[in-house]
This record gives sequence, C-alpha cells and structure tokens, in this order.
Amino acid sequence: MSDFLPTGIQLTYLVAASLFILGLKKLGSPATARNGNLVAAVGMLLAIIATMLDQQVLNYEMILVGLAIGSVIGAVVAYTVQMTDMPQMVGLLNGLGGASSALIAVAEFWRLLDSSQPIPLDVNISMLLDVLIGGVTLTGSFLAFAKLQGLISGTPITFPLQQPFNLLLLGSYLAGSAYLIITPDSLPVFLGVVAVSLVLGVMFVLPIGGGDMPVVISLLNSLSGVAAAAAGFVVMNNMLIIAGALVGASGLILTEIMCKAMNRSLFSVLFSAFGSVSTATGGAAAGASNQTVRSIDPEEGAMMLGYARSVVIVPGYGMAVAQAQHSVRELADQLERMGVDVKYAIHPVAGRMPGHMNVLLAEANVAYTQLYDMEDINPQFEQADVALVIGANDVVNPAARSDVNSPIYGMPILEVDRAKQTIVIKRGMSAGFAGVDNELFYKDKTTMLFGSAKDMVAKLVSEVKQL
Repeated sequence: MSDFLPTGIQLTYLVAASLFILGLKKLGSPATARNGNLVAAVGMLLAIIATMLDQQVLNYEMILVGLAIGSVIGAVVAYTVQMTDMPQMVGLLNGLGGASSALIAVAEFWRLLDSSQPIPLDVNISMLLDVLIGGVTLTGSFLAFAKLQGLISGTPITFPLQQPFNLLLLGSYLAGSAYLIITPDSLPVFLGVVAVSLVLGVMFVLPIGGGDMPVVISLLNSLSGVAAAAAGFVVMNNMLIIAGALVGASGLILTEIMCKAMNRSLFSVLFSAFGSVSTATGGAAAGASNQTVRSIDPEEGAMMLGYARSVVIVPGYGMAVAQAQHSVRELADQLERMGVDVKYAIHPVAGRMPGHMNVLLAEANVAYTQLYDMEDINPQFEQADVALVIGANDVVNPAARSDVNSPIYGMPILEVDRAKQTIVIKRGMSAGFAGVDNELFYKDKTTMLFGSAKDMVAKLVSEVKQL
C-alpha cells in the first residue's frame, strides 16, 4: 500500500493535468466555456485530494480550516460580485494567487533556516524567483484593482527619474539574490528581497493607464501562473509545476492577442504611459472638437432601428459601467420580433479585461451565435443599415485607420463608420483612454444619443414597442 500511494498520487496528478488542458480548450469558445470551467474545477478537486493523501502533509486540521474559510469566501464573492465588477475581481484573484506562491517560498525558506539544513542551490534560486514573481503579481494586481475600482486615478502616474528608480530597485533585488546564493541563511537580506519585490509590483503598474488594463490583467494572470510553477519547484510538487505552466503560457498567449488587437507592443503598453497628457496630442482628430455633431432623441433613434433590416450593436465600457446589458438584450429581442436582423460586434479589448463584453452579454442571456469577432463583422458593416455603438470609443475611432499622427493609428477597429447610419450612445463628448477626439462623432452618417447607456437603451425599447 505504501508503494502504491506515491504512484497513485502522481497518476491522479496526470488525470488532473489532462482535465486542466481539456478545460482550457473548452474555455476558448462561448458555447463550451461553462463546461470547460466545470471540467477544470473537477481537475483541481482531484489535485487537492491527491495532495491531501501525501504522507508529507502533517497538519490536516489547518488545511481543512483553510479550505472551509476559502470556500465560504469564494461562494459569497461569486454570488455577490456584479458582472460589471468582474475585471476587479479577476485582478484581485491574480494578486491572491501571486501571494500564495510567494508565501510558499517564504515558508520553505523559514523551514530550512529553522531546521539548520543547507539550502540547495536549485531550491534557493526557485525561492528567489518565486518571491520576485509572486510579489510583483501581488502588489501589481492590487494596484490594478484599485485603478479599476476607482480608488485611485486610472490615468498613468509618473514622476521624474521613475525609470532610474525602477532600475535601482531591480539592481537591489539582483544584488540581494546574489548575496543569498552565496550566503543562503541570511534572514534580513531575504526579507529585504521580499520587500523590494513588493515595491517593484507597485512601480510596474503605476505608469499604466486604465485603458491598458486588459493587457495588464492578462499579463498578471500569466505571472501568477509562473509564480505557481516556481513554487512547485520549491516544494517539488509536479501538479503545481504543470498547473502553473499552463496558466503562465495561456496568459502570455492572451496578452499577445490583446497587444495585437491594439497594434502595440507589450513594451509600449508597459513603459510608454499611454493615455497620459503627453501621449494624447496631435492628429487630425485633435482639431475635431471644432466641428459640429448631430444629436437625436430616443424617438428618432427608435425609428431608425425599427425600420432597419440589419442592426449591428457595438458594446463598450460605457455599457458595462451603466450595467445596461439586460436592456440591450431586451432591445435586440424587440427588434428581432419586428423582423430586424441583430448582431453584436465584439472588439478584443473593449472593456477592462479580455472577454469583458462577452461575459456581460452572456450574463444577459445573449446567444453566443449572435456575437461576432472583429475580423468576422467588419466586412458586414457596409450591408448594415444601423450600427448602434453603446459606450465604445477608441475601438470605433476611424482615426486609427486614416490619421497617421493619431496615437491609435494602426490599431484594428470595428469599422462602424462604413454602416449606412451610426447611432452613438454616450454621456458626453469626452475622449477615450487614448485622449483624442473620436472622428466618428463628426461623420455625416453619425448621430449622437446623449445620456446614460441604461437610460437611453430603455427609452429606445419603449419607443420601439410603440412603432
């Protein structure tokens, strides 16, 4: 029995890893995402059970208490957090993942130090990497949460000599790590390295604007996986290594997709303070504020929508803030009952996290078959009678296609200006995170419907029903 147990644990880990991979694959499609989440959850349950059977586990009482507390908190959060607050929740969970991995390294260092055992070089290096990546993920994710929640400004925060200061922090970490490799039993230096990693996380996210949060959240998710893999090397747990590697790789791929959708490099996202005053200048759109816009009331908008044959709805962050997704679905249902063909155009970076619009619309029970990616919907805009833009800004700005001086030039956009008519629901004429006026607002075929997305869509529903 004693010989079978280690083998059984490793076999269970293998099954769990297979379920993780299958779950990730299913998460790639809205049609199978819920099932994929369940499959991955079953894999995690198996991994936990297998770990609990490990003979190295000495204190089951504390583990069970931790599981109980975590399960209660998780259940409460899952039922109470609004779907519009999901980006903040994801950022928070990324930070907690990084914290747990870093704490494993701290606990292992403390254990080896207390037992007076020599710290092997490979374990020492793994601990130092775990502390760095986990610490950066922890404080970086918490700062991203604060920006998304509005606790601090979402604009890039910079100060003089910021980059030299960051280099000084990184140099301090490397110097401390080198010292610990030579003298691995120095507790003050180890705690200093931990502190530096936490400050680096703050400095990492501080100069990044709220509009770049989809990329930041995706990258921090990847880092939380890398931290978990490093923790697996610290405690020599194959399951942690595999699960961390899967999260790290998938998060990095998603980060690359987000950068491609914005036509920017990861380096630019992290270090250019995009969206600050200094970057939001120039371009033809900068002078667009002197032009006039054409506004309509809900009755006119309802007539345009109700007598159309094809309508493409373009949701953006304004829809999320107003929590208008249910009203949007009600409007689409009413139009479909009148014989109008309704589709949804989803930009990869619309919102504040990858897939933000998909999640909100799924919560409103919008059929996934009605959701179209940018590459699929753009060729169809010319045949659309009306494009209804709800709270989106930079992702529909034609300047990205035509103005070489614009900060967003080259960024792939939803080409709503090619539709026969465009209705934009927006509170005012404020710029998006890029800080430039939107040329779309001044087009001859564009009409503005000013007001809260939820209120305006509700009024459109009421007016459409009277047609």
